[in-house]
Amino acid sequence: MSEQAAGPQASPWRTAMRALRARRATLKSLFDLELTSYYLLVGSVLLLLGIGLLEVFSASSVNNLVNGRPMLSSIRNQAVSATLGLGLMWTASRLPARAYRALAYPALVGTVLLLLLVLAVGSSHNGNKNWLIIGPLTVQPSEFAKLALVLWGADLLVRKEKLLTTWDHLLVPLVPGAVLIIALVMIGGDMGTSIIIVAIVFCLLWTAGAPGRLFSILLASAVGLAALAIVMRPSRVRRFTNFLTPDADPGGTGYQAIHSFQALASGGWFGVGLGASKQRWGQLPEVQTDMIFAIVGEELGLIGTLTVLALFLTLAYAGIRMALRTPDPFIRLVSASVTVWLAAQMMINLGAVTGVLPIAGVPLPFVSYGGSSLLPSLTAVGMLMSFARRRPEPLDPAGIAAAAGSRAERGAGPGPAGRGRTTAEPRPGGTPADR
Repeated sequence: MSEQAAGPQASPWRTAMRALRARRATLKSLFDLELTSYYLLVGSVLLLLGIGLLEVFSASSVNNLVNGRPMLSSIRNQAVSATLGLGLMWTASRLPARAYRALAYPALVGTVLLLLLVLAVGSSHNGNKNWLIIGPLTVQPSEFAKLALVLWGADLLVRKEKLLTTWDHLLVPLVPGAVLIIALVMIGGDMGTSIIIVAIVFCLLWTAGAPGRLFSILLASAVGLAALAIVMRPSRVRRFTNFLTPDADPGGTGYQAIHSFQALASGGWFGVGLGASKQRWGQLPEVQTDMIFAIVGEELGLIGTLTVLALFLTLAYAGIRMALRTPDPFIRLVSASVTVWLAAQMMINLGAVTGVLPIAGVPLPFVSYGGSSLLPSLTAVGMLMSFARRRPEPLDPAGIAAAAGSRAERGAGPGPAGRGRTTAEPRPGGTPADR
């Protein structure tokens, strides 16, 4: 009798479990679709851009009035930059991979020339000489250097794919070219951007299959040079030594960090509301650029900051997913490098705002004020969207056999088809286009 009574009670439980497994299978099937990365990229970036426009308007309007500037000047400039950036993103999403490879060397040469021009006639701000003033426009070429290095480095490593079994071909001319860009950026005083460029180079080498011993040497060299750069500039020494104890100098090097903590702490779970920030009234320096995340935490609370973080994690997931799934070495290198670029910039910014890292003057991608950061970032996302939209083209059996034979001849040695590679058997009747 008890067994008969247990049967009806167990049936709803089994039904609920079957329904849960069915929903999980449906969700998994959605993430297995070809265009999943495309929609994740578009959705996360557009939401981040929308949050950025709201917070730039909130943070800049009062700050502009306090400093004697037109109240809507910042949001007007940011809206123009966002419109141009979305146009660049859409255009970039329509170009094939071969177009980006053709742009690699012109982009690198143009970036180096602009960086040299900055050193000659550039404008300074807070001790850094990183900007070019061209009529009504203010341009920071070091932001565009990230995109140029990604394109040039990926194209270079793909061209040298069969020669990457030796260290000299892995390093030359990629590392000397990157060192030139870093040196030009560092002469201008921008250490934060230099760190991101180093991260891009490390990602390119890792994705290309560089051995661990090489990374140990490069990492030790990078740490030594970073320590030297800090020691050579007293302001960096103070900033680096005081970030753990900002209360030791509350009116100097600790001022920005203390007010950032106050903004985050006053937000609570749900924030004080849009436009109700107190720190935007001139207390928090660089409120609409480097410290915009503190205003997000104050006005939108912990829920708002976690939402921003989740959107960045979604963007990173989409980029890594593309890098792992594509059989094209150029797309793999570019997808991984752009993902590391945006993720590293996000972590450095959030680390500075929350006190985990020293303040490095790095903007939060898609959220902080500034067209020089927004335009190349949106262009890079458009490039990833272009790769995510690729469709397979039909191949005859002879073409499939030739492609398989070519992979077998290369073997499993280091190179763009080595580390990070997934087993990508040709689909029946097709292989990716523009390979």
